[in-house]
Amino acid sequence: MGPRFTELAQGLPSTVPFVGPEAQERALGRVFRARLGANESVFGPSPKAIVAMEREAAAAWKYADPESHDLKAALAAHHGVSAECLSVGEGIDGLLGNLVRLLVGTGDAVVTSLGAYPTFNYHVAGFGGSLHAVPYRDDRQDLLALIEKAAEVDAKLVYICNPDNPMGGWWSGDEVSAAIAKLPEGAVLCLDEAYADTASSDALPALDTTHPRVIRMRTFSKAYGLAGTRVGYAITHPDFAQAFNKVRNHFGMSRVSQVGALAALEDQAYLAETVERVAAARESIAQIASKRGLKALPSATNFVTVDMGEGEALAKAMVAALGHHGVFVRMPFVAPQNRCIRISAGTDADLAVLDEVFDAALSDARPAHSPAK
Repeated sequence: MGPRFTELAQGLPSTVPFVGPEAQERALGRVFRARLGANESVFGPSPKAIVAMEREAAAAWKYADPESHDLKAALAAHHGVSAECLSVGEGIDGLLGNLVRLLVGTGDAVVTSLGAYPTFNYHVAGFGGSLHAVPYRDDRQDLLALIEKAAEVDAKLVYICNPDNPMGGWWSGDEVSAAIAKLPEGAVLCLDEAYADTASSDALPALDTTHPRVIRMRTFSKAYGLAGTRVGYAITHPDFAQAFNKVRNHFGMSRVSQVGALAALEDQAYLAETVERVAAARESIAQIASKRGLKALPSATNFVTVDMGEGEALAKAMVAALGHHGVFVRMPFVAPQNRCIRISAGTDADLAVLDEVFDAALSDARPAHSPAK
């Protein structure tokens, strides 16, 4: 007799939100020449962060400070908020799991966009929540429709990613603030701002920790180049932040992660250089697409979504063809956004490889899956 899994767990599919590039490399039997699909920062972390992590490695036999005191204090000073308004966790993914655990029980309504970040949906399903998905509008999440749906279904939680993954677009801070003002009573709004550091300041509303039902999540995985260390943080009302202590993994952080994030935060000059390199890479990707008659969508993130001009079949074939030619990319999962592919910002060498193989990959993708142009 095997384990007696819960009825909920037994009913869940045996899937994960993403298939990692490592799994794809194992299947292909070779390493990708350019890793441009996971929205990591190929430019790496601050050299000061690397030194700090190397130094701390000798102390890895110790548990990390469960309060993340030093990192929270530095984040509070950086953002001009109280440390009591912060919760640090294992990337935004870990924080989303804690957020859903705090708010969502079996059958509770949760609102998100159809085709938005799938890990959020994974957590909601894992706690038995009922997902209500609102279609994108003009390749952007439909802010007002999301708020209206929350009121319609009496949602306990609304998820909005701004700037957006997987499309790269954004709403202005004023537009997000207007949506917050219309948030129905009893609903929590989660603003996933993983790409805040690569966006212009007017794409983000001013930080306000007085609203009891708005929580904003940031990460060191993108512009700071620390995806492998898993450090994220939430900014919210102090009472809401303290509630995370009831469910979070108090020893989920590592000492190496904490000191690496702290050193990276202190090196704002390196962050600024990285943001400039990301912007240049976005422009290069747009040019690579344009040379082939393809359209790159506007992006405030560290990736560019390229419209392949047809349906899912061509986009899916292009992802596979690029992988065959040594370039790892991904694509949106849901129509009509799945007509696109998504390419992360890369180094000059990475993008040279992309440019080199793009025509061959497109030639491979089109005959079998799409009418020739």
